[in-house]
Amino acid sequence: MPAQWQIRFDDGHQQRYLPDRQAVLRYVLAVGLKAASPRFEVFRESDPVVLGDGSPGGRAFSLVEIIDLARPGEVDRLQSELAAAGPVRSHREGRHE
Repeated sequence: MPAQWQIRFDDGHQQRYLPDRQAVLRYVLAVGLKAASPRFEVFRESDPVVLGDGSPGGRAFSLVEIIDLARPGEVDRLQSELAAAGPVRSHREGRHE
């Protein structure tokens, strides 16, 4: 199963789990200008936590990026990255829309 992505925003009061980088970009662009804070912390699922006795301890996420929509050119950068990624792919049907 591919690694999940997590975004935290509104000063940590909101978080969402998303399936891929393109979903992160679409979400940030859709809600970013309406959010209480223009700052989004982006995490990617990393190796699972292993407890001292070797048993699984759950999922772990590592910070990979801070998106700050107040930064000049940030919205354009995200839109360009999303456009370069190609057409939206349906996760349920496995086909391009």
